[in-house]
Amino acid sequence: MVTTLDSVDVVTVGVGWTGGIIAAECAKQGLQVVGLERGRERGTEDFSIVHDEYRYAIRYELMQDLSRETITFRNSRDQRALPMRQMGSFLLGEHLGGAGTHWNGQTWRFLPYDFEIKTMTDEKYGPGKLPEEYTIQDWGITYDELEPYFDKFEKVAGISGEDANPFAGQRSSDYPTPPMKKTPLLQRFETATTNLGYSPFMLPSANLSEPYENPDGQQINACQYCGFCERFGCEYGAKTSPEITVVPAARETGNYNITFNANVVEVLKEGDRVTGVRYIDTVTFEEFIQPAEVVVLTSYVMNNAKLLMVSDIGEMYDPETGNGTLGKNYAYQILPGASGFFEEQMNTFMGAGALGMSIDDFNGDNFDHSDLDFIHGASFSMTQTGSRPIATNPVPPDTPSWGADFKRASIENYTRTLNVGGQGASMPHRDNYMTLDSTYRDIYGVPLLQLTYNFTDQDRALHSYLTERAAEIMQEMGAQTVVGGNPISDYDIVPYQTTHNTGGTIMGAEPETSVVNNYLQHWDYENLFVVGAGNFAHNGGYNPTGTVGALAYRCADGVIQYSQNGGSLV
Repeated sequence: MVTTLDSVDVVTVGVGWTGGIIAAECAKQGLQVVGLERGRERGTEDFSIVHDEYRYAIRYELMQDLSRETITFRNSRDQRALPMRQMGSFLLGEHLGGAGTHWNGQTWRFLPYDFEIKTMTDEKYGPGKLPEEYTIQDWGITYDELEPYFDKFEKVAGISGEDANPFAGQRSSDYPTPPMKKTPLLQRFETATTNLGYSPFMLPSANLSEPYENPDGQQINACQYCGFCERFGCEYGAKTSPEITVVPAARETGNYNITFNANVVEVLKEGDRVTGVRYIDTVTFEEFIQPAEVVVLTSYVMNNAKLLMVSDIGEMYDPETGNGTLGKNYAYQILPGASGFFEEQMNTFMGAGALGMSIDDFNGDNFDHSDLDFIHGASFSMTQTGSRPIATNPVPPDTPSWGADFKRASIENYTRTLNVGGQGASMPHRDNYMTLDSTYRDIYGVPLLQLTYNFTDQDRALHSYLTERAAEIMQEMGAQTVVGGNPISDYDIVPYQTTHNTGGTIMGAEPETSVVNNYLQHWDYENLFVVGAGNFAHNGGYNPTGTVGALAYRCADGVIQYSQNGGSLV
């Protein structure tokens, strides 16, 4: 038996950064909002014993339970897709805060080039710069249009940074808090990159440099540089996350409630409108219908796309014909970089998730691509995130992978190794996409999402060129031995790479090429909004969270306008 609940103004599916932002903004405007979170409630008080590397970083305490729901994966359409049985390449968050709880805190704005990449690339290099199988397109919004929303997110999150990046888009105000400490390791990177003619700056960080009260009156504490950020919650309340900022701001209005253990399995629709969602209690398996005037999908990239697919909303992308948009333009990230082995010991075990220095000289179109067989690039960073002993075993080349020699080299180099890493932009390709699996289902009887993805010639060329640049920086830093990253071949879903998945529910200027408009409003159902990194038409050279936060504030404006006036927003 299905229980139908009282209708609300807005229901969000997922309570992480996007769900929390939508809830806070709508609730402040007097709208009644319900957030459906399939995980449990948690907060700062739950992380007092979080410095357990095995439990949280190896066994993924905070992540999605893949025994209940996972994805299937293949490199190409002629392969059989098989279920991902354990976390590997990326880490899907679950519970209150989602991936916004276990992130590192690196908070970037995508470059102006990113939002108009098709137009700007064609104007500078001609329309044939990339083969036609690369499905790059503009986002339907410009950096200048999105800038006020970037500014708002950074002020709510209290981001610590400095306006010293000569390649960044123009800012309407400075960062709300100063940059983090410039440690001796970062100074080494700063000196080397300056010597090479580049422009280093402190990485923008959601690990705050000082205590801060945000515009909603929420307190964020100062980072303790403990080195336990990524894959961990913060026991100090110093890593900005949804459960210490936007979620309490929404709750304080009295207009917001969260239902936990609520796994949404269908968006309900009638005619050209959606009417609410159907969810299953993950503990009792009871079914409920939550009616709403507006439905906002605020879950992770893959879950947003899957929910649209199983609800038969939108036209599925067909890689054979190129028709359809749902599931199209899935993109990941490329990781060029270099390691350096040094003679002296360094405090590599200390740090914070977003403690670092960066350069953007090789990001976006900040360097000439005329004679290169790829577009875009990567931000290069030297980060001091804290080297934890179980997962950190740096050894020079030709060291055995086990035994006494491995142990000796691992101990010797634990505090003598540094890395210069690049976050390389991934361009969408016609054969990289998401769809539903025809064989496997989750514990609720819903088909699994199927991911078809492989690295492309563009990716390999970008990786090769930028790995050489990273090695040059490491050499200038004085490493005794420099080891560049191995060339990439086929994508492997097993080793961790990044949780920076994008695409599948892309935004754009017209329904023929996108799933949602630039308010993240669905083209086919005007009271349905879909927001997250799935809206990205391609991936960039940064962590996605800052841009996701800006899009969430843009979406919140759209939901409020729609609730007040109705109709399409473009």
